Amino acid sequence: MLLFAALGILWGIPYLLIRVSVGAVSPATLVFARTAIGALLLLPVAFSRGQMSAVLRRWRWVLTYTAIEIALPWLMLSTAEQRITSSLSGLLVAAVPLVGAAISLRGSRQDHLGRTQLLGLLVGVLGVALVLGSDLGGLTAASGAEMAVVVVCYATGPQIIARRLADLPSLQVVATSLAVCALGYLPFVVALHPARVPAPGPLAAILTLGVVCTALAFLVMFALIAEVGAVRATVVTYVNPAVAVILGVWVLGEPFHLGMGAGFALILVGSAFSTRVSRPRPPLASARAGAAGA
Repeated sequence: MLLFAALGILWGIPYLLIRVSVGAVSPATLVFARTAIGALLLLPVAFSRGQMSAVLRRWRWVLTYTAIEIALPWLMLSTAEQRITSSLSGLLVAAVPLVGAAISLRGSRQDHLGRTQLLGLLVGVLGVALVLGSDLGGLTAASGAEMAVVVVCYATGPQIIARRLADLPSLQVVATSLAVCALGYLPFVVALHPARVPAPGPLAAILTLGVVCTALAFLVMFALIAEVGAVRATVVTYVNPAVAVILGVWVLGEPFHLGMGAGFALILVGSAFSTRVSRPRPPLASARAGAAGA
């Protein structure tokens, strides 16, 4: 329970910190700083545990995972938060389980959109519409598209891990991805050559993003998975948006409307139903159903 609560907070506060940071540095600089700090802290741990050669041999899928799970969504999220509130971005990211369910159900030959899953998707979409209709929070077509990319990427990344990298140690994969992402953004940061060091507030936010919300958060996530399993650990994604909204309203004074709360509740309900695994009927029941049909 302690690990669950800690991870919910660690992955709920980045929206606030990103909002504070992008007022002082460019989105590309922020992504570089966050991934570079995380890589510097996690790579020594990853190398000490070995198996890095196995990760490097799968470099194509590691690069794909890095681009989809970290490089692109973190840039899009930071860019969007230059115009929208941290509360709204957190609520929209709550739709990730909905998109993930749709991707996994559509991509699996064994799964199909049953009535329960379809109902969950429809309820979740209604929740997203209600959130957007309550308060756009500066949302434009551009920032809406950026948040859509974030949601799709966050929903696709775990699919790559599950289908292509599941046999590799997670810590080593993540540490390598952070390092690769930092190296990829380095030329852009050099080209931008920031003129001055950010003020103490944004600088503290950037450091906290790298140390606490990246390096420490991943270590807590791996500990939680080891304790309760990967499936149960994903429930934490339902907590993060609530933390983001509370901090955005409390610290930044962002608006919060009843419709946003109702929409968030519908998103949670829709996510819960859309990600339910249908239980196959026992053979006897199937046989009886077939006989009745005949």
